[in-house]
Amino acid sequence: MTGFVPIMWAVWGVLVAITLSLKIYTGRLSRDEDDQLVLDPAFDRVRDEQAAIVAKVNKIEPLRKVMLWLALAMTIVVIGYYVMDVLSQFK
Repeated sequence: MTGFVPIMWAVWGVLVAITLSLKIYTGRLSRDEDDQLVLDPAFDRVRDEQAAIVAKVNKIEPLRKVMLWLALAMTIVVIGYYVMDVLSQFK
């Protein structure tokens, strides 16, 4: 079972790295987003840019949530493995 531990930690590390990367990416995208309503037709370009930013963030959001849940599940697996290891030493 010792071959399982490095693989478990590698999978956990990859999932956390991907989750953090997606969080940073969406943060960088939404950094340029304005929380204002553009009513003047002269600002159509600004409205289109904001719509593009929102579309990109909304496109990535489901993937980010899935990766977050996978990282959480893998964290529970890691903790569970070590709890079982400690409990097995007391038998």
